[in-house]
Amino acid sequence: MRQEKTSFFTPLSMAIMVLGATGIIPSSAQTAESIPSGGSGHYLYVATPGIRNYLGYGGHGLLVFDVDNNHKFVKRIPTKGLNKSGKPSNVKGIDVSVSLNSVFITTLQSMQRIDLSTGKLIWEIRYEGGCDRMSISPDGMTMYLPSLEKDFWNVVNCKTGDIISKIKVHSRAHNTIYGPSGKQAYMADIGSPLLHVANTSTHKISHTVGPFSAGIRPFTVNSDESLVFVNVNELLGFEVGDLKSGKKVASVKVLGWDKGPVRRHGNPSHGIGLTPDEKEIWLSDGHNMRMHIFSGESPYQQLTTIPLSDMPGWVTFSVDGQYAYPSSGEVIHTKTRKVLYFLQDENYNTVSSEKMIELFMKDGKATHAGDQFGLGRLHSEK
Repeated sequence: MRQEKTSFFTPLSMAIMVLGATGIIPSSAQTAESIPSGGSGHYLYVATPGIRNYLGYGGHGLLVFDVDNNHKFVKRIPTKGLNKSGKPSNVKGIDVSVSLNSVFITTLQSMQRIDLSTGKLIWEIRYEGGCDRMSISPDGMTMYLPSLEKDFWNVVNCKTGDIISKIKVHSRAHNTIYGPSGKQAYMADIGSPLLHVANTSTHKISHTVGPFSAGIRPFTVNSDESLVFVNVNELLGFEVGDLKSGKKVASVKVLGWDKGPVRRHGNPSHGIGLTPDEKEIWLSDGHNMRMHIFSGESPYQQLTTIPLSDMPGWVTFSVDGQYAYPSSGEVIHTKTRKVLYFLQDENYNTVSSEKMIELFMKDGKATHAGDQFGLGRLHSEK
């Protein structure tokens, strides 16, 4: 049952100094006169606090960066999502409905819908059982919203926030991907080695994929929904599942790097993404503060590694595949592997978040959106 609806310095500093000497540009180095006007452009929307409730990684709000202008800071949109003490709560997910011209942000307790034209809050709803990382259907009207590590997902009407249905799975609902076809939704329960797949016309579980070697953490799927690439507990690496047969088909370990303690998430690899052309898999390594890159086809050859300035817990990409966005705040050129910029806010503080999404706007209206998961786009409509 939903409740009442209401309207309404770090190690990175040294890294930035060093990178500045090599020509890497801090993303916030712009004047007020250079900020785009008219509501048209190509932006990266970053929700904070997007690493636990740590305000030292960008404060509280929805931060907008101009992708085509060196990822420079544009504005900060105020957001809700407060805990019982009145302090900003952990952001758990971000997604966009182009058809509703709205961005949605989940926190531990609630979900907000924000109008992209005005930046105004349309509604905020607290859901029984809390909220985790959600995913919206391609038509922008339906959302699969996991509870906060309880045993169910809510299926939600994106316009009203009303609950359409409830799907019980196992014990710890977590990450969610609404398939590019719109026909299936993929649900990862930390407490289960099985990926649960729902038929989105009935909102019922149709089958499972796995079992994998342990509980599933972040994952991504390719564009024709034939393969899933998953992080699992205790593995510095990833596993691969065949979405058609339901079987695990590969387990890949990172070579040449030791598994060690991590500061967040409790497992060695938390964050995986496919480049849009599906030629590469990018994998987070929390202990070694690295992004490991593998070929996107079996036998998934390890290609290289990129050092990061902080622990990565997530990675996604621009729609055109030019940029990689690890949650540690770098903007990486995918072809050259070079760190081009650090995301920085209006006060030149580095912004790090595991919750970001790319948006194309025209006259205040969203025309196209990326995704928060690093989904494959090889067979997607351009």
